[in-house]
Amino acid sequence: MFNIKYIQNENNNFNFKYFLATSSCSSDDDSTTIQSTPITFSEIGKGGLFGNGTEGIAQSNMVIDNTTDWQNLMTQMDSYSNVTTLFSETNIDFNTYIVIGIFLEVKPSGWEVEIINIEENTTDIMVSKTETEAINSVITQPFHIVKIPITDKPIEFE
Repeated sequence: MFNIKYIQNENNNFNFKYFLATSSCSSDDDSTTIQSTPITFSEIGKGGLFGNGTEGIAQSNMVIDNTTDWQNLMTQMDSYSNVTTLFSETNIDFNTYIVIGIFLEVKPSGWEVEIINIEENTTDIMVSKTETEAINSVITQPFHIVKIPITDKPIEFE
């Protein structure tokens, strides 16, 4: 059973949704396998925010499905330094794609987050990430943003 919570972050001045997911599964049949298909994703941006939290972006998993929310996120990300100028693209066709972003909390030393896998199964889309501590002494808020083809299935994060 999956329990999906839709949370509006009160610190933001715009209206995009955070999708947080928790899951618990139980089955008496250990032979049950879930068929999944990898989804090819395109990286838009990866790195760190350097404003020590002044950008006002909470630790979150994001799914953005419209231009207004996307523009608002980029504006917020650029409020301390222009990080979006390094993005591979900023004009997203939301009739074809959705954007998935992962933001870690502000870290006292360098860290990285990377979306390593996105898989579709019969009920949802599962996003997997890895976090790695880097060797530097800069306060950062790591992020990774990708796009995938549009889907009606719920997006879950491991």
